[in-house]
Amino acid sequence: MTPEEFWSILHNIPDPQPVFYRLYHDDQGHPLFYSMEDQPGTYIEIDQETFAHNSMNVRVRDGRLVEVVWSTTFKLVPGDSGSPCHPDNVAVVVAEDQPHTKWSKQTYESN
Repeated sequence: MTPEEFWSILHNIPDPQPVFYRLYHDDQGHPLFYSMEDQPGTYIEIDQETFAHNSMNVRVRDGRLVEVVWSTTFKLVPGDSGSPCHPDNVAVVVAEDQPHTKWSKQTYESN
């Protein structure tokens, strides 16, 4: 191979394709998948760090990525199972054969 052939081959190499990172999502903004390929569907462009994190605890709102923060709260509620307590004071646990109200812990999660 001559130097001219080498340089002609080198100059004919196509330019590299741009690298892009996308998060595809549904109409409500819930993430479907992350991709570096051009796929059909709705997507937003994201940075490399977000792509590497690959979190599904995000939503797309107004074309922007928003992290979903969950809050958890607990509440005692009367029910058929749980600890039998005095009817007037939830802090006093009583035997099953005495008048009582059973309480159980209900978990509420929201974002």
